[in-house]
Amino acid sequence: MTLILASQSISRRAMLDSAGVDYLALPAHVDEESTKAALQAAGRPPRDIADALAELKAVKIAQANPGAFVLGSDSIMVLTDGTILDKPIDRAQAAHHLHAMAGGTHKLISAAVIAEHGRPVWRSVDTARLTVRPLSSGFIDGYLDQEWPAIAGCVGCFRIEGIGVQLFDRIEGNHFTILGMPLVAVLGYLRLRGLMTS
Repeated sequence: MTLILASQSISRRAMLDSAGVDYLALPAHVDEESTKAALQAAGRPPRDIADALAELKAVKIAQANPGAFVLGSDSIMVLTDGTILDKPIDRAQAAHHLHAMAGGTHKLISAAVIAEHGRPVWRSVDTARLTVRPLSSGFIDGYLDQEWPAIAGCVGCFRIEGIGVQLFDRIEGNHFTILGMPLVAVLGYLRLRGLMTS
């Protein structure tokens, strides 16, 4: 049985690579923004939105690959006031996001869904709490000089495995959840289904 990661995310691929997982990576090409907007308009909580987006990706690829297990994943950053941050579209928006995050404690929600034969068969959602220290405009400018555009695809505008760790005063939660996927839970299911040695 083949495992397909429904993503080209560098961080999610790096997690699976480091864990010794054999997989193929295929981008799902789903309309995340309109789906997210519809779910928000319907009053769905952020946890459900992350879960639904992960499922959307997994199911789309699973429908085209009925003999495979397909892993979809999504992460959402929720500010203290409930605002959901999207991936920044440009450097100016990234700076705006960083200013909005500065000095607050926010939630990062990461979801993973595995689909088989075009339907979801397993899911896991985990939440981390991230306290961002006060950030000066000078720090944000210097940070973006180093990190933009590499963080363009990162919700929250950071790579925790790099200098993005400098944004934080406190981090509560699983490291893999912060990287973008509840990896330990994923590995447990892959062992249960025989895709990895138990």
